[in-house]
Amino acid sequence: MDVNDNAENNTTPGQPTSGQPPSPPSPPSTQPPRLAVAGVLGAWLGNLAISLLIAAFFIVFLYQPVKVEGTSMMPGLEDQERIFVNKFVYRIEAISRGDVIVFRYPRDPSKSFIKRVIGVAGDKIRIEEGVVYVNGGPITEDYVPPQYSDWRSQPEISVPEGSYFMMGDHRNMSNDSRDFGPVAQSFVVGKAVFGYWPMEKVGKVQ
Repeated sequence: MDVNDNAENNTTPGQPTSGQPPSPPSPPSTQPPRLAVAGVLGAWLGNLAISLLIAAFFIVFLYQPVKVEGTSMMPGLEDQERIFVNKFVYRIEAISRGDVIVFRYPRDPSKSFIKRVIGVAGDKIRIEEGVVYVNGGPITEDYVPPQYSDWRSQPEISVPEGSYFMMGDHRNMSNDSRDFGPVAQSFVVGKAVFGYWPMEKVGKVQ
């Protein structure tokens, strides 16, 4: 709001004035509100910086980008596909059958594997001509198409406490717990949760 300090214009309505008639009011300023624009821009940049820091925190401490190498999880996950692994989730929830997990290879912890959890601690696992039995009953595995099945059999084992029985979905191309046994939880890196590349594979890991 403009304040006019010109005493010549401080008159009472109806009272005659002396001297020259009052000058017409000045036109409104046409200068752009530069300070307002700068303030909005600064606030926007501040919000952007905060958003980037939050995103960096989530990626560094909660999610890890991973590149799938190999075909053992086809057709769900293909060779060279990029996914995010949630490294925090198993601090607040238990590992469950059906979860797709990244873990360090027990025989060479410098390598990482990605497989599906078939059995948890205490489960009894056996395989008869490719059909997986958990605690005496066959499980439904819609994620394993017939062309990816194999016909191997394996005698029953009990999954030890704090360990998990892992298998790849591409059964005839997977090196998994059928070969190196159950995996201890200390080797688990996190849960595969989201694919982000290639674009046609963007979405939740099933």
